[in-house]
Amino acid sequence: MTLQNYLTISDHNRDVSGMKYIYPVVSRRAGGVSIGINLNTNNACNWRCVYCQVPNLTRGTPPPVELDVLEHELRTFLQYLLHGDFINHYVSEQDRHLKDIAFSGNGEPTSAKEFPQVVLLVEKILRDFDLLGALKIRLITNGSLLDKQVILKSIGQLANFNGEVWFKLDAGTKASIARINDVNINPQSHLQRLKNCAEICPTFIQTCMFAMDGHPPQESDILAYLELISQVKDVVQGVHLYGLARPSYQAEAERLSRLSPEWLETVAQRIRQQGLTVHVSP
Repeated sequence: MTLQNYLTISDHNRDVSGMKYIYPVVSRRAGGVSIGINLNTNNACNWRCVYCQVPNLTRGTPPPVELDVLEHELRTFLQYLLHGDFINHYVSEQDRHLKDIAFSGNGEPTSAKEFPQVVLLVEKILRDFDLLGALKIRLITNGSLLDKQVILKSIGQLANFNGEVWFKLDAGTKASIARINDVNINPQSHLQRLKNCAEICPTFIQTCMFAMDGHPPQESDILAYLELISQVKDVVQGVHLYGLARPSYQAEAERLSRLSPEWLETVAQRIRQQGLTVHVSP
């Protein structure tokens, strides 16, 4: 291991562990230590969110996943974390809780051809460590492929072993989604993918809000977002509303700035009025 000092919410360096696929972070949204699984080792994603903290992000899909390497790394790191001195050496006292294993990383995890195999592999390893059902397994996704039956089948398998999905939905109009996520999609089509997911696995909406050129989202954009998420209030678990914790590595980085906790909380209250639970991470 090549970790230096304590992990923090402001540094999610995927290389910090010296491993190819496995990396630890302290997650403000998870509330402690999260073991990340990065399948997009080439920094390729099918979206390009303007707030993305991945350096040298490119459009595309990940290279083939070396399942044997991933298995060795996850087993090694779990052993180190559970039975070694990782927690005491690299995690501050208030964050010393293993909260989850998260499919996240440097691109859309479900775009990996081997994603279904990786889900089954993680299930096997958790069973071997007697963690199956005791540890939350999270998929952090832009949701773009959750109209594919092979992916939905894997989501159902996640649900069977304490899985949870965090599904990206940052805006409520086609124009706003294009501006924020740099993709051309229909909001209602994306909402259907969200419904597909939420019907088979506990699912939270994850929404990032920020100021651009010094201005927060316009009222019309907030109203469109609220109207969209109100359509799924009966199927999702709630909303993770969060701001910028780390700098963007995209071309728009200098145009972006954090919103105040008070501003985000005001939006959170409006989301709650739609009948949804909200967790705010400024």
